Amino acid sequence: MTAAVTNRTAPAVAEAERWTAHNYHPLPVVIAEAEGAWVTDVDGRRYLDCLAGYSALNFGHRHPALVAAAREQLDRVTLTSRAFLHDQFGPFCHELAQLCGKDLVLPMNTGAEAVETAIKVSRKWGYKVKGVPDGRATIVVADGNFHGRTTTIVSFSTDPEARADFGPYTPGFRVVPYGDLDAMAAAIDDTTVAVLLEPIQGEAGVLVPPAGYLTGVRALCTERGVLFVADEIQSGLGRTGDTFACDHEGVVPDMYVLGKALGGGIVPVSAVAAGSDVLGVLRPGEHGSTFGGNPLACAVARAVIALLNTGEPQARAKEVGAHLHSRLADLVGHGLTAVRGRGLWAGVDIDPALMTGRAASERLMARGVLAKDTHGSTLRLAPPLVVTVDEIDAAADAITEVLKNSGA
Repeated sequence: MTAAVTNRTAPAVAEAERWTAHNYHPLPVVIAEAEGAWVTDVDGRRYLDCLAGYSALNFGHRHPALVAAAREQLDRVTLTSRAFLHDQFGPFCHELAQLCGKDLVLPMNTGAEAVETAIKVSRKWGYKVKGVPDGRATIVVADGNFHGRTTTIVSFSTDPEARADFGPYTPGFRVVPYGDLDAMAAAIDDTTVAVLLEPIQGEAGVLVPPAGYLTGVRALCTERGVLFVADEIQSGLGRTGDTFACDHEGVVPDMYVLGKALGGGIVPVSAVAAGSDVLGVLRPGEHGSTFGGNPLACAVARAVIALLNTGEPQARAKEVGAHLHSRLADLVGHGLTAVRGRGLWAGVDIDPALMTGRAASERLMARGVLAKDTHGSTLRLAPPLVVTVDEIDAAADAITEVLKNSGA
């Protein structure tokens, strides 16, 4: 906290409440500056960011290499639309395809757009390659999923808050329990074109599936002739200690769905990456985006890929993440009922008799740590991969204090 503290937070919160639709319930903090793992509010108070934009800020706020790439591109060209090529487009697609070990890339903007793209491509592949009768394609998804909030995506959500009152819903999806291979096998038939899964379910509370589950999904998809589509929007690009969460089981999906961290916390960038036998089914005019693959987005994303190619972010997530999970494990039975996750990503279940996740978030905020609740008494922790061990200790100490003073 700075020596001279102003009082700008309350009016800024009030203005936002007055003029914005209430599709979020943010904590009453108004951020004005940020760097690395830290943010500063309009009153000069500093906070350790343990949410990192739901993994969009994997490389921290204003990473020098990413800011430099954006600034350089801003002085050159920012948008051409896909009606023309630009000098960042081919290199971006090439470099991302190599990172993913795939032949082709289709850039979009937001994660939800990338998921919609994956759905469309899967259906087209099913009709043109697998031979599913027109209009009958089905996709198997998991209970507790979160893939976005478009009309199609919420049609297969099992979260009442995301789904209720937005019907009629798009058909063509079958929901099975997450982690249950037998249920998935039973849901797949001749009309199934894809299995769409998060390798780790983020919004559900950072749920890690049983060991061998992803390997089993891969084998099942290969055996039945359906696409395995991995939504790595939150779990990918270093968050879990590997480039992709699927890497932990040595699994390669047919299609990666990427977003969030791909834009470096600077611009929205998303993409799907797959083999030419899958993405090659698209023809001009069948799918597109005015801003998808724009020069500014490609320049920043190329800098992100360059960071990942060093392996340093993944190694940090693994090493510092192990310390995070060690500290949190010590609190199980002392206010926490469970801790899940991998790398620098954790779902922390607070004893509901003590407080809600929202209350915990507010009390952590008062102690200079920003996190966010999900599903009642669960906190999600996802600090930037640049976070230090000392900063993790500060966050863990704050959580410990909140639990010890749960009556306050």
